[in-house]
Order: sequence, then C-alpha cells, then structure tokens
Amino acid sequence: MSRIGKKPIEVPKGVKVECKPDARSIGVNGPKGSLEYTWHADVDVALDESGSNICCTVPESRVGERSTRAQWGTTRARIQNMVTGVDKGYTKILNIVGVGWNAKPMGKNIQLNIGYCHPVDIIAPAGVEFNVENGTKITITGPDKHAVGQFAANIRDQRRPEPYNGKGILYDGEIIIRKQGKVFGA
Repeated sequence: MSRIGKKPIEVPKGVKVECKPDARSIGVNGPKGSLEYTWHADVDVALDESGSNICCTVPESRVGERSTRAQWGTTRARIQNMVTGVDKGYTKILNIVGVGWNAKPMGKNIQLNIGYCHPVDIIAPAGVEFNVENGTKITITGPDKHAVGQFAANIRDQRRPEPYNGKGILYDGEIIIRKQGKVFGA
C-alpha cells in the first residue's frame, strides 16, 4: 500500500477542481492560476460529492506491484502540489554572489552578467514570474512547483557556487562548505 497515495487531498475554499475520469485528467483553478494533469492508467482519481476531497485509488489486483504503488503516490503528490500551487503558489529565491555580477529583467527574459565575456539570457517559462531586487536577489514565483524549481535550477546552472571563493548563484539559505586553498611553505 502506498502511504502517500491513500491520503485524501483536501480542496481549500476558492479552488475549483474539474475531474474527467474518462480522459484521465484533472484541472485545478484558483486565485494563482490554473493547472491540468493527466494521470497514469493504473491509478483512479475521484472527486467526492461535496467537492472538498480528492481520492486516488488503485485496483486491488494491482496493489502489490511496485510500479503501480509508485504511480499511486506520484499521482497523489502531483495533484496535491497543483492544489497548493493554485491556492498559495510556490517561491524560490536565488542570490548572486560575485563582484560586479548581477541580473536584469528584460521583458520575459532575465539577463545574467556573471563573469563571462558575454551576458547570459534565459527565457522564463509560461506561468512563471520573476523579480530582481538590487541586481543580486532573484525571486521566482508561480503556481506550478516543477516549472518554478526547473527555472531556478536553470539559472543556478549558469554559474554554480564554487567552494574556494564562494562565488556563484546560490539558493537562499544554501550553505557552501568552503575549502582551504593551497598552502605554500611550512
């Protein structure tokens, strides 16, 4: 049995859920936006009569299979993330550390000046917004947890933090374990 999969998902007030079992898809609308998801064929998703709970189930004959249990928990987690995202939204914060390094918003793009001979432009995906404060703090927000996290990871991959000087693009609160440089003489 999937411990995560069998928990019901509570739908908060202000969030509308449209479940289509024939098409194996669910749509969630809320104040932060709308999302849609198509679930795996091994899992069944149902919305109760009052519309306040979503339940994920699998047939009794397939409960013992490892892949079915994995899809059961994954489906439940994805739907829970959708409900939370359209209600509260998700946020990732990045800090740029380096002398003269900064970021600038350019419409839907973000331009990074991070020590290369050229600026790096990254296009924000649909539904994801970003804000740049003081040129060194980037706040990424949106209803889709995966899109927000992937956009933050794409920005961070342009200049990962290095352990000797501590320069790079870091997640807010990330700790970089510093290494000692070479020691000459004894």
